[in-house]
Amino acid sequence: MDLKTLTEINAPSGHEQAIRRFLLDELKKLGFAPVLDRMGNVVVVKKGTGDAPRKRVMVSAHMDEVGLIVTSATEDGYLRIAAAGGIDPRVLVSKRVTVGDDKLPGVIGAVPIHLQSAAERKHVLSMDELLVDIGAKDKDEAERKAPMGTYISFDTPYVEYGDGFACGKAFDDRVGCLSLLRLLQEELPVDLVACFVSEEEVGCRGAKVASFAKAPDKGIAIDVTAWGDTPGTKQPDIKLGEGIAVKVMDHGSISNPDLREALLAAGAQAGVKTQREVLPFGGTDASAMQTSRGGIPVCTLSIPCRYVHSACEVVDLRDIEGGVKLLNQYFQA
Repeated sequence: MDLKTLTEINAPSGHEQAIRRFLLDELKKLGFAPVLDRMGNVVVVKKGTGDAPRKRVMVSAHMDEVGLIVTSATEDGYLRIAAAGGIDPRVLVSKRVTVGDDKLPGVIGAVPIHLQSAAERKHVLSMDELLVDIGAKDKDEAERKAPMGTYISFDTPYVEYGDGFACGKAFDDRVGCLSLLRLLQEELPVDLVACFVSEEEVGCRGAKVASFAKAPDKGIAIDVTAWGDTPGTKQPDIKLGEGIAVKVMDHGSISNPDLREALLAAGAQAGVKTQREVLPFGGTDASAMQTSRGGIPVCTLSIPCRYVHSACEVVDLRDIEGGVKLLNQYFQA
């Protein structure tokens, strides 16, 4: 299993069928019996090797990625769009996309700078001012090829570059899915509830259902976090290549102190770099798990990621590897 394969599958929030099918097949090949729940989560419960009664720990990674959805077509045959997940419209102009399950090629367009007035050049485009060009000659052709509700994904190839870096789309959160797949292949003393969850980008909906249904003793979310190592970025104080980040808090949850410190200690014992993370915005599936049933101790492990929620995200592959080693050490301890 490799990151390239996972990231090049299109699965915007609410349209995760392709990644879901892929994960179900891969898990079966690994000898598991994955369960598909009514929310579209893919769940594997792997019994631990320890003596009963064993702790039951849920580890989640979300399958969905940020994307776009068709809202209408213009008379000239262009598609109007809305975001599925949090996307800054400023990063969208001139990006290549694929439209629908047939992966119809398209380009997100706007009025070129040569035709803009001085005032227009200072104006920040909103989502409803952007159009997707699919080469349709009129509204009828556009609606036939991409009717309202058709999902749109970024068309970004996976590339490795520099010293251990990779760029591509949907690293949020296919890096988490990859980490969870690798963790499932370890022998652990606890019962591992591995949840590949749906619709995180639009409200952590899949994790709410999975955590209620499985009632774990603890919950750990594997996700990405923002970066602070490029010019002009100030927070969070997170750098690529300096290890997985163990979250103290974000806008959605405050990590359980005992669990947080145990994960940091596991990183030290495993000999991998870690970072402490305080994120004054955003959230992960940990927020859904934390308030499930009578409450669950949670923590998020965050893989540093530049340019999150854009057409091209960047990670250091060593941070992913270190995160899996940390988790394995934590469970063994």
